[in-house]
Amino acid sequence: MNYPIGEYYCKLDSKGRLLLPSSFKEQLGDVVEEGFVLRPSLFGDCLELFGMSDWRAMQEKLGKLNPFKAENVMLIRRFNAGARMVKVDANGRLQIPKDLMEKTNLVKEVVMTSLIDRMQIWDRSMKEIEDSKISEKEFAEMLTAKLGDCDFIG
Repeated sequence: MNYPIGEYYCKLDSKGRLLLPSSFKEQLGDVVEEGFVLRPSLFGDCLELFGMSDWRAMQEKLGKLNPFKAENVMLIRRFNAGARMVKVDANGRLQIPKDLMEKTNLVKEVVMTSLIDRMQIWDRSMKEIEDSKISEKEFAEMLTAKLGDCDFIG
């Protein structure tokens, strides 16, 4: 699935509904009808939003782990903990369950950003804190270290 490009600044209403920007919905296309899976992130105080096809692919990978090893069962259980199926309503809003809002400190202003196989939903102030953990120079060095030797042509 192709996730929307860039970051989207949105607001939560008092009932925990996130109004998705129209350009966001346009980029998602028919995927909006399939619904999503929302779960707490493993690596930050945010939520992860998977399209159903990406969620199924992730579950398929997890399903290849040997179920007779306790650590695999714990890993799968922990990964799936807190996961919820969510849909976009007729008004273009995504309902975020209250417990997930509390767990990630989502209050009113949120930022949605894309990764390769999912999106993240951050409280705006938490995202600013997360982004400040590395400087622009450190980010450039990280890009060079991770991708500098890659040949992207071909």
